[in-house]
Amino acid sequence: MERGLQMKSNLEIAQEAVLQPIDDIANDLGLLPEEVEPYGRYKAKISLDALDRLAGRPQAKIVCVAGINPTKAGEGKTTTAVGLTQGLGHIGRKPVLCLREPSLGPVFGIKGGAAGGGYTQVLPMEDLNLHFTGDIHAISAANNLLAAMIDASILHGNPHDIDPLSVSWRRAVDINDRALRQITIGLGGRANGYPRETGFDITAASEVMAILAVARDLDDLRARLGRITIGYTYDGTPVTAEDLKAAGAMTVMLKDAIKPNLIQTIEGQPCLMHCGPFANIAHGNSSLVADLLGMRLGEYVITESGFGSDMGMEKFFDIVCRVGGLVPSAVVLVCTVRALKHHGVGEDRAALERGVHNLRRHIEIVREFGLPCVVAVNRRPGDLDDELQWVREQALAFGADAAELNEGFERGGEGAADLAQAVVEACEKPSDFRMIYRDEDPIVRKIEAVAQRVYGAKDVLLYPEAEKKIAQFEADGLGNLPICMAKTQYSLSADPNLLNAPEGFTLPVRDVRAYTGAGWLVPLCGDIMQMPGLGKEPAAHNVDLVDGRIVGLF
Repeated sequence: MERGLQMKSNLEIAQEAVLQPIDDIANDLGLLPEEVEPYGRYKAKISLDALDRLAGRPQAKIVCVAGINPTKAGEGKTTTAVGLTQGLGHIGRKPVLCLREPSLGPVFGIKGGAAGGGYTQVLPMEDLNLHFTGDIHAISAANNLLAAMIDASILHGNPHDIDPLSVSWRRAVDINDRALRQITIGLGGRANGYPRETGFDITAASEVMAILAVARDLDDLRARLGRITIGYTYDGTPVTAEDLKAAGAMTVMLKDAIKPNLIQTIEGQPCLMHCGPFANIAHGNSSLVADLLGMRLGEYVITESGFGSDMGMEKFFDIVCRVGGLVPSAVVLVCTVRALKHHGVGEDRAALERGVHNLRRHIEIVREFGLPCVVAVNRRPGDLDDELQWVREQALAFGADAAELNEGFERGGEGAADLAQAVVEACEKPSDFRMIYRDEDPIVRKIEAVAQRVYGAKDVLLYPEAEKKIAQFEADGLGNLPICMAKTQYSLSADPNLLNAPEGFTLPVRDVRAYTGAGWLVPLCGDIMQMPGLGKEPAAHNVDLVDGRIVGLF
């Protein structure tokens, strides 16, 4: 498409695309008919039996797509992941894309749809943004079943001696609703339960989502659900979902949700879209089973981590790779001129020159993990050629192995071919992949390692509640668990207004939660909330049905 001409909307491009039947995508990928469970013509679930059958195949290279600290509108990281996949297809490679499922929260909140953009999208766009195959609803239901069983147990004689004030398990819903962050339940008399304060998290932040994302099979899923800690007895003993006899029913509700979903890019490459955790308040990556399946079906697994390298990428390396035994080959770091000017607090060249240090810091983070780094400079409408070229040059000066312009949004796979070739070359380079901390490190030292070596903090301030929880968790034998930091995505610090590449700051940790089923601890930093809220002009204002066709999804 000639630059400067008005492009069609993402939704218009998606609705005009000609899709291949999902059975054809699966067949080309090497899956057997009995391993494919179609959900209509263009999406399907993949049986976990395929993992066993393909166990002997050579494993693909793993490429993690991350980014710099974004603006609120996002910088096209999903678009880049899709474009890179299409670019690899364009140069004759066999990629498999692994993405997270969209949550209705951001779809109707600030960002709109989450299928990529322009001519780098995954399809069917409307389906995957709106309910998809029902996975997230199943997670919400399983989460809330456990919540209901907790309150029922307390009401009916409290046989497990649960201290109601210690119950940490919250309900979940897949909509941004700030009014549900802190609520009181059980009002209206004894028949309605024991009154207590609790709240809702968005489903993407539920521990059930986290468990589904790292479970290897149904048995592992069942065991992890049983290990969920819901609270404590009056004498301080942990109470689990297994104690409440809830894990079996929760597993039944999730028996189909654990299967990865197969869809396609606009150019016909396969995409495994599965699980949907947010990287600011959860671990922010696609499922482990999707990654493992992709590694046996393609030459390259392109897996997207949420937000910046300080968020989803760090968690992919320190949690997912630790749990799954994965060794990535390279990182693609996404940036835009717009975001760098945002970090430089302005819209001119001087702002770009100030803000480019955010990119520098993220390249340093990738290097901290010992991996080759390819910077993808996303071209946006109105970007100046000389500024794009300057960012590429700066990325190389900062230590990136390559820096390529990504024009996939307007030109599809052809526009990302140079980026794809750079990634292929980066994957052949030697690497020294390493994690930021060891299992045996004390909890506080793990928090300090991420804060100082990834975020660039000078030190960490633990609030009294956080110190109390850490002491409790170490006494409970949870000290060897990895950590999943929850903090703002807009800054390397916990302050969303502290832009660019801050140094010398203190990271405040106000609380720590134990996800004993998923197998990690969640330090809550600054004012981060696990339930977002809608803004004054949410994306939902634009979504409608006109003459039988959906409009307004971006």
